[in-house]
Amino acid sequence: MVVRKVGKYEIGRTIGRGTFAKVKFAQNTETGESVAMKVLDRSTIIKHKMVEQIKREISIMKLVRHPYVVRLHEALLYTLLLFSSYFYDLQVLASRKKIYIILEFITGGELFDKIVRHGRLSESESRRYFQQLIDGVDYCHSKGVYHRDLKPENLLLDSQGNLKISDFGLSASPAEGVTLLRTTCGTPNYVAPEVLSHKGYNGTVADIWSCGVILYVLLAGYLPFDEVDLTTLYSKIERANFSCPSWFPVGAKSLIQRILDPNPETRIRIEEIRSDEWFSRSYVPVRHVEDEDVNLDDVYAVFDDPEDQEASAQSLNTDMGPLVLNAFDLIILSQGLNLSALFSREQDYMKDQTRFLSQKPAKVVLSSMEVVAQSMGFKTHIRNYKMRVEGHSADKTSQFSVILEVFEVAPSFFMVDIQKVAGDAAEFQKFYKNFCGNLDDIIWKPPVETSKSRSTKAIKR
Repeated sequence: MVVRKVGKYEIGRTIGRGTFAKVKFAQNTETGESVAMKVLDRSTIIKHKMVEQIKREISIMKLVRHPYVVRLHEALLYTLLLFSSYFYDLQVLASRKKIYIILEFITGGELFDKIVRHGRLSESESRRYFQQLIDGVDYCHSKGVYHRDLKPENLLLDSQGNLKISDFGLSASPAEGVTLLRTTCGTPNYVAPEVLSHKGYNGTVADIWSCGVILYVLLAGYLPFDEVDLTTLYSKIERANFSCPSWFPVGAKSLIQRILDPNPETRIRIEEIRSDEWFSRSYVPVRHVEDEDVNLDDVYAVFDDPEDQEASAQSLNTDMGPLVLNAFDLIILSQGLNLSALFSREQDYMKDQTRFLSQKPAKVVLSSMEVVAQSMGFKTHIRNYKMRVEGHSADKTSQFSVILEVFEVAPSFFMVDIQKVAGDAAEFQKFYKNFCGNLDDIIWKPPVETSKSRSTKAIKR
C-alpha cells in the first residue's frame, strides 16, 4: 500500500530520484507549507554501510547554522533536521522501514542549471552570488568544516534567488590539532592543485580555490580549466594555466588571479577577499543567526534501532564471501593469526590481484580512488561500488585495465579488491605501487609493524 501521509505531511508526486533515495513533493497539513520529502530505505542504508557516512554528514550540517548554508534544526519524534525558512527546512521522521527527511521546497533549482540556461551572468549578479558563497563558506570554516566539493551543482537557489550551499557528503571536520587534510577528493575541474599533490592540504585555502573557479564560471559561462585529457587538465590546474575573457571587469579579473594562485601559501584569504574593492561593492554582510547547542541524539535514534542491528548482524552472518568477516578487526589484531598474506601490499603477494583496507566512508574511498586514477592519466567508470580504470600501457602499444571493488568487511571497515583485467603483471605492480602511494591517507595500516619491532628488540636483548 502506498503511504500518502507521514506524520503531519501529505505526500504527493515524485520530483526526484537518487541512488539511495527518492524525493517527493509534500505538504504540511498544519501550516499549508510545501516541502520536499526525501525518502530513504533504512535497510538499504544499513546494507550498504552508509549509516556512519550519513551520521557524519548530518552531524557536520548541524554545526553550520547560517542563511547561506543548508541548515539542520530540531528533532520531532525520530527527527534529524529542520531547516529555517531561509534554507532547506529539514526534519527527519523514521518509520520501521523508511527515513523521511523533510526539506524546504526550493523552486530555484541549482545554480548550475541557471548558468546552462542563461550562459554567463551579469557582473552584479555574479558578485552577489559570490558574496553569499564567501559568507557561507567562511562560516563553515569558522566551525572547522571544509566542504571539499564546492561547485555550481552543489549551490541551490531559493525563491528569493539567495544561494544555499548543499551536499556535505565529502566535507571534513578534522580532529582538534589536525592542520592538514590528506584525502584526495572533489570534482576535478574545481579541485585545488595542492589536493592533487597528495602531500596534505589546508581545507580553508583549498575551498577558496574552488570559490575562485565558481566566480570565473559565473562571469564567463564556462570553466577556466576544462580539458578532455585528464593529464593535461591536472597539469593546467597545477600551473594555474588559464586566461580571463576580455569582458571580465578589471577588478574581478584581478581578484580571480589572486584566488587561483597555485601556491596555497600566497593564495588570498577570505578576510582579504572581503576587503577587495570589487568584492565589497554593494556588499551587505548577512546577519548571523545565534549559535545553538548541537544535540545529535535524534541523529542516532533514527539508526540505532535494536531490531535493525539484529537484522543487520543476521544478514552478515549468513552472507557468503568477504561480507562474513564481521569480526575482521578482532582477527587482524589477534597475535595467534597472521593474515598479512591476505592484505599485504608487498609485491610477493601481488600478481593479478591484490587488496587493501580502509576505515574511510565508502563514498570517500571511491572519490579518492577516482581522483588519484584520473591524476595518473587513466579514465574511470563507476557503477555502485565498482570502478573500472583503463588507459594505455606504458609502451602505448596495448590497453591496461583494472577493476576496483569496495566491500564491507566489518562495521567501519572496507576492503578494496583490485584485479588486473588487461596488461602484464609488472605493469600491474607498478600501477598498484604508484596508486596506493597516493592513497596513504585512506589506507588502513594494521598495528603489526609495532609488534614486530618490539619482538625484534626483545630478541636482541
